[in-house]
Amino acid sequence: MVLRRLGGAASTNPRNKKVRYALIPIVIAVFALLALFTIRGPSENIQYVGSPDGYQGFVPKGVINYEGHTNPKGDLILDDGRVLNNAIWHGKYSDTIIENNNQIVKLNNQLNGNMQDFYIIKGRVPIKEITINGQTHYVIYADKISDANIAGFYTYKEWVDDFVAAMNTPGTYAAVLPGDSPVFKWQNLTGTVAYQTKIYGQYVRGFFGGPALVQPNGSIIPYGINANIPIGTYLLNFINPKQLYNPSS
Repeated sequence: MVLRRLGGAASTNPRNKKVRYALIPIVIAVFALLALFTIRGPSENIQYVGSPDGYQGFVPKGVINYEGHTNPKGDLILDDGRVLNNAIWHGKYSDTIIENNNQIVKLNNQLNGNMQDFYIIKGRVPIKEITINGQTHYVIYADKISDANIAGFYTYKEWVDDFVAAMNTPGTYAAVLPGDSPVFKWQNLTGTVAYQTKIYGQYVRGFFGGPALVQPNGSIIPYGINANIPIGTYLLNFINPKQLYNPSS
């Protein structure tokens, strides 16, 4: 009887009720913090590479399985010239990049060409360093990059590094090669690349050739545009150049 009375008294004590009610917000806060850490878990150790105003380039060279999905794997070229090998593009557009790269490889074999598709990111790139089979890889978290800062291009495979460097060189600008431009008939590598960018555009919907980067020293890098990747509005000056290129200038 004593125990029953004590138990009954405890259950009806107003002070005990206040204690229980006071604990409720604390419990809720604890669960909220646990949920927050659980959500943020996959994003731990993410760092940002490249400068805010620079242009970085991702060059797909194969595929890799990561977190149960087939992702493009290649090189990440930074605006300061550094290259991070074994970069993994993870998130949006990964399937499209794989498809585009397969098309380029197919056309290279079909047309005896040497084109390479690549993807420019304006600004800093979120990456996470991981280890796969004892080898360091760099996961690019594409979902954290604004569509406005991503655009796809293609050019001669040995010029992609030069293309990224040129974009980051003050004084470089993009221009359009007119359809009757003598550049397409030049008997050198520049003329061959300019011609091939136009030809590739006839075989793949969303691919367009004709522009060129004009560097401060006067040399040019012909390239094509890959509109299968959303056209980043912050890259429109390279996607839709307004100036015509005159080789005599």
